[in-house]
Amino acid sequence: MVERRHVEEIAQVLDGLATGRDSYVDASWRRCVELYGMDPERSEPAHIVTEAEFRAHRDQADWMIGAARASLQSLFRQVAGQNYVLLLTDAKGVCVDFFGDSLFADELRGAGLYLGSNWSEELAGTCGVGACIVTGEPVTVHQDDHFGSAHTALSCTSAPIHDSLGQLAAVLDISLLRSPSAKSSQNLAMSLVTAAARRVEMANLMAASRREWVLRFSSSPEFLDVDPECAVALDGSGRVIGATHAAKRMLSRGGRLIGERIDGLLGIGVDDLPDLMRDRPTEERVVALGDGGAVFGHAIAPQAPRRPRTAPSPAARPGGGVLSGLAGHDPAMTRLLSRAERLAGTPVPLLVCGESGSGKTKLARALHMASRRAGFITVDCAGAGAAEMASAFDSQAGPATLLLRRIEDLSASAARALPGLLDAHPELRPVTTSDLAPTALLSHETLPCALYHRLAGAAFELPPLRERQDLGWLIDRLLRRRSGGEMRLTPSARAELMARDWPGNLRELGHVLDVACALAEGAVIDLTDLPEPPRPCVEEQSLEAVLDACNWNMARAARRLGVNRSTVLRRIRKEGLRAPN
Repeated sequence: MVERRHVEEIAQVLDGLATGRDSYVDASWRRCVELYGMDPERSEPAHIVTEAEFRAHRDQADWMIGAARASLQSLFRQVAGQNYVLLLTDAKGVCVDFFGDSLFADELRGAGLYLGSNWSEELAGTCGVGACIVTGEPVTVHQDDHFGSAHTALSCTSAPIHDSLGQLAAVLDISLLRSPSAKSSQNLAMSLVTAAARRVEMANLMAASRREWVLRFSSSPEFLDVDPECAVALDGSGRVIGATHAAKRMLSRGGRLIGERIDGLLGIGVDDLPDLMRDRPTEERVVALGDGGAVFGHAIAPQAPRRPRTAPSPAARPGGGVLSGLAGHDPAMTRLLSRAERLAGTPVPLLVCGESGSGKTKLARALHMASRRAGFITVDCAGAGAAEMASAFDSQAGPATLLLRRIEDLSASAARALPGLLDAHPELRPVTTSDLAPTALLSHETLPCALYHRLAGAAFELPPLRERQDLGWLIDRLLRRRSGGEMRLTPSARAELMARDWPGNLRELGHVLDVACALAEGAVIDLTDLPEPPRPCVEEQSLEAVLDACNWNMARAARRLGVNRSTVLRRIRKEGLRAPN
């Protein structure tokens, strides 16, 4: 009977009738039916990602887990004994860290309140994490606010966590398996989770800005030094290079914050920052806001540069430094390259996957150099028939690396001939690249399963540039290569490059730096020297065709179209599109 009333209420919302629910709940219910094709009468179990998928999500969220761990521990101590569970999910909704009572572990797993659960809206329906990702705001989804009947006993309160450039990085959720019926019972949970998310953003900004000025703000002098409300990181010229989300609301007045000068936002300049340090009473550290108000400020000076450690010589590092030099401080790439170094000198056939421009061929050549094989043969599968393939195999005598580029474009005749050629030339070690993920390549119609396993003794998936934590290092390295170390970036230009999505990955970044070096009038590249990023127009492509190709996955379709997810949702409503049943 309860489920029937719930289904009837969802139908009322779809008919445009008011039900008294929060607006974000009504909007989510409509998306669940109209976009995701969900049925409220079906009891869908919690969606748990595979072990391999979980490791990938957790690896990419390593930095955020480290920044959030202390706040999660503190929050869990505050709610201990009240049966709350804490989840930290990445920006895609996958739980990567968890605090809960081990006595209820089985029940929590069954409800999806555990590691590896995917709470994205398109999979879990209306829920705290999913609604928070879509709206970008703290939300409480209480009991039958949930779309699916499997989750209507839960109460979930979620708050977004943004990185220092303003992008959604994670969601912090506090949930109950069973709670009082009144939604207002979770008001305290909302206060706790939003405060914890704010502290995580603060900890992340402080950790990333040890070499920069940090200016923290509070509306109360008593909390300025111990629990400030927001903060910005500034370079030596006083430009904002990082900020917490609350700082953007306080200072930007709806506009852009990253790259702006602090003296244009506040009644102080960079030379005034020493007057806001701890050696002055907090009551005297008053900062005027642009709207006529005022807050208290606490400036933290850059830490002294550490003495550089003596780097080992290239010959002392595995692979002669060839592989280790492909990445900076990025945990996922470090692990990938460590595996690659150990496999480079073996005869194991290797598969390198990744988006176009992500560095697959560069990694393949580095593997070849580390293997110390004599020859290097490249075959572009898109243009190679059986005869061309045989000619390439016969062109090399002795041990060599055989690079098969874009194996997904292999013709049927070449696919039939390739196993025999590999048998006839055991001295050739194949290294294969593909724009497809290994799972997609395994099911590719042109590539037989046996051939896939023949070529993929071990597989590497290069992350796209937008997911790499060493983007700043890559920008500096590519710029040095193009200018011999003579060019540098202004803070605003660097902030712009760090904020871009880079659909063309390393190739696109290289082209942008080439253009910037050519346009810069001196040795400094400013924001105006950077070419505008391409902005594909959703109007020029068939939205329905793209959605069908992406199985109606909103995030994937937005990435393919080069627009925000909200733009896709607006276009779907405008065109009256519906997900297939």
